Amino acid sequence: MQDVPTLVAQAREGRPRAVARLISLVEGASEQLREVMAALAPLAGNAYVVGLTGSPGVGKSTSTSALVTAYRRQGKRVGVLAVDPSSPFSGGALLGDRVRMSEHASDSGVYIRSMATRGHLGGLAWAAPQAIRVLDAAGCDVVLVETVGVGQSEVEIASEADTSVVLLAPGMGDGIQAAKAGILEIGDVYVVNKADRDGADATARELNHMLGLGESRAPGDWRPPIVKTVAARGEGIDEVVEALEKHRAWMEERGVLAERRLARAAHEVETIAVTALRERIGDLHGDRRLGALAERIVAGELDPYRAADELVAGITEG
Repeated sequence: MQDVPTLVAQAREGRPRAVARLISLVEGASEQLREVMAALAPLAGNAYVVGLTGSPGVGKSTSTSALVTAYRRQGKRVGVLAVDPSSPFSGGALLGDRVRMSEHASDSGVYIRSMATRGHLGGLAWAAPQAIRVLDAAGCDVVLVETVGVGQSEVEIASEADTSVVLLAPGMGDGIQAAKAGILEIGDVYVVNKADRDGADATARELNHMLGLGESRAPGDWRPPIVKTVAARGEGIDEVVEALEKHRAWMEERGVLAERRLARAAHEVETIAVTALRERIGDLHGDRRLGALAERIVAGELDPYRAADELVAGITEG
């Protein structure tokens, strides 16, 4: 058993091992998870959470690393949550054993953690919200969440971040993808990376056109900017940070930031409750109640919806 109060105190001091242990408790759904969350609750809520998403190959890791450098120049502590695919054998992060963003490895003001999706869809790990809270409570001013490169389904980051950044790159079909629903509808800031390649201007124009077609904004609403970068050389990254800060200021001025964080908290509570209910239902396999309901459905005595209502009522009362 871990000494949670001591770990939390050490994490607040910026000790990376304490942060790592807290995230491990979260990721492993430890029996101490409730104690960890209770200890962190009054300490979190200060970090600016930025999600970075996009198709594989657009340069998410390179862009994340460049943003870390930019924020560190401002003297801010930065946490990075890099969500990787899961190994089909161990369940761990498939890319988690590589050295990510090695130029920041010796910087005590930066904490980088790889997390496995463990089969969770939407580009994030199921424990991502709690891991973000750990980094927040540990004193990070900015938390950058880099999703798995899974394409159009990576929309869950919009419900977990204060600001969502969608990255594209020329020559990868992203212009066509801009016409599709999904990932390109969630951006607060759009970045065309690898802008030194042919087609970058055309990609930006197509994206701007698609955003214009889908607009139904009132005066004063946020219009997502499009920033061109060459993240490998750090070009355009200051402009991305400027766009992020403008979006944050716009949200704070209009109360949007508070609304997003309330929605995020509600979604997290709902997810935890549904997961707990699903686990309790899973425990019923082989239980006589579930078998009896199934028999009544087969016999035509009961429809599946009424059976589900009875099952839920039985679980909640029990």
